[in-house]
Amino acid sequence: MLRRIKNFFKTPKGLVTIILAVLIAMAAPGQGFRAVMAGLVSASMAAGLVDLIVLRVRKKVWEFPSGAVLTAMIVAMVLRAQEPWYVVTITSVAAVFSKYLFRSRSANVFNPAALAIIASFYVFHTGQSWWGALTDVPVPAKVVLLAAGVFIANRVNKLPLVLTFLGAYFLLFTVTAFVSNPLALAEIFRTPDVEAALYFAFIILTDPPTSPAKYPDQIVCGLIVAIVSYGFFEWAGVVYYLLAGVLAGNVWEAWRRANRRTGSTFPKGLGAFLYEISPFGERA
Repeated sequence: MLRRIKNFFKTPKGLVTIILAVLIAMAAPGQGFRAVMAGLVSASMAAGLVDLIVLRVRKKVWEFPSGAVLTAMIVAMVLRAQEPWYVVTITSVAAVFSKYLFRSRSANVFNPAALAIIASFYVFHTGQSWWGALTDVPVPAKVVLLAAGVFIANRVNKLPLVLTFLGAYFLLFTVTAFVSNPLALAEIFRTPDVEAALYFAFIILTDPPTSPAKYPDQIVCGLIVAIVSYGFFEWAGVVYYLLAGVLAGNVWEAWRRANRRTGSTFPKGLGAFLYEISPFGERA
């Protein structure tokens, strides 16, 4: 048992769990430890229990729901710390269900935390403070986020994806600031938006099941996510502009995988692809 636990914490999921736990320990005191932990603990337990049961039914064996726990941690760290505990919990459980509702033959299509957080915005009118990105800690402590993020991105071999996204993202906003009103875009380069972008790039964007493995595909995906995120900020003005970007990247990646497998081309294979990733599509 101890050996299995040790081996788990050597895996990417285990390492991300440790990193998120460290970030939570650093950020929670400034947000109100009791309020933060109520939502975090309840969400992790509820999402984990749901995934535990689903995994048992699907695989006929008991398996620790590490993915659901990670998802709940991310949901709690992105939503406002002041959100009621039941909102964080419901959002996390919805994220787990989304993994099984929207699937291609190989994996879930959408990043579950991103999809559920956007849904909660419309259902519960939730806010996003990204407190888990160390937005309210002293500047020297923010180095932990950067160092941990680079480490995990390198560990899952997604550095080209991260660098492409961050480069294109800040370049788009920089160019726009020079040709329009820079004051309107100043927040992008300040706390908490900078930390949110880093957390997003390192933790959410690099989700292995929903992001490409090959470097050329990572570059394309990073550009798509950056452009869509920029577009949602500039023209829609929604708080979830980063999460909208990653969902666009998820769709592109799922479509690319489907085309690679079937040999379909756009737009010929679009209808079949949309059916496949829907809750009504066929499963492998």
